[in-house]
Amino acid sequence: MVRAPYGGTTTASFDHVYHRVALFGGIYNNYWALEAVIADAVSRGADLLLCLGDMGGFGPHPERIIPLLQRAGVPSIAGNYDQSLAQGLEDCGCGYTDPADNYYAQISYAHTFSNTPVEHRAWLGSLPQQARVQVGEHLVHCCHGSPRRTNEFLWETATSDALLERFLDDCDADVLAFTHTGIKWQRRLRADGREALAVNIGVIGRPENDGTTGVWYTMIDGNDGLDVQFIGIEYDHELLAAEMVAERLPKEFVQTTLTGWWTTCLEILPSKERLRGRY
Repeated sequence: MVRAPYGGTTTASFDHVYHRVALFGGIYNNYWALEAVIADAVSRGADLLLCLGDMGGFGPHPERIIPLLQRAGVPSIAGNYDQSLAQGLEDCGCGYTDPADNYYAQISYAHTFSNTPVEHRAWLGSLPQQARVQVGEHLVHCCHGSPRRTNEFLWETATSDALLERFLDDCDADVLAFTHTGIKWQRRLRADGREALAVNIGVIGRPENDGTTGVWYTMIDGNDGLDVQFIGIEYDHELLAAEMVAERLPKEFVQTTLTGWWTTCLEILPSKERLRGRY
């Protein structure tokens, strides 16, 4: 472990040069999507799969996620959900400020907490908060929300180039990879006089508020320069929805799974992102 430039954050450094790295985050208990993502990334020749946190929340069967990651040998960093579960906190630390967002977030967190075994919470507590990965000639700095705060939302329309370039400079990285918002995007930048890239890798736990039921992960290829590809994954979302109903999760969560439109956690969205959705 090494120390990141922000407030004592623990960062894992991988002592290997990789060629194709699959990044995913926001599993949200969606083990059906997790299985599909792992299989797809392996089939595409990824030599590292890395989870950027938030294993729990939203979906059914929280107890199934960590064993699946462990069996597949997928390393992870901690998201805000994982930190809260490990520390036995009363809420997810998601960073919401609106009562409506927090209402559903609390239902989700309580369900995940009560169904996460003690040994799984201990494992979550052992995770680093950030990671540094060499992909070809490029250094990729991975975090959950941002390098300075695990639950910071970096939205495409509300995040300045200057802030992203500062993060890249502070982390001495060519690529900054993060998740947390649930919506993928990327932006070309210049940091310390060199070309750089910021990538929100999306989430695999729920749809992207675009009316489709698939989910997204990101492949970074360093074989010939630097190529970033967003990869859509279909899975049995109807089966997931049925299991959500069986566990008495909110109908709003089920509706999102079946329709691809967010029905909760909407108030945190910037206006332009909100307008892309239905509600």
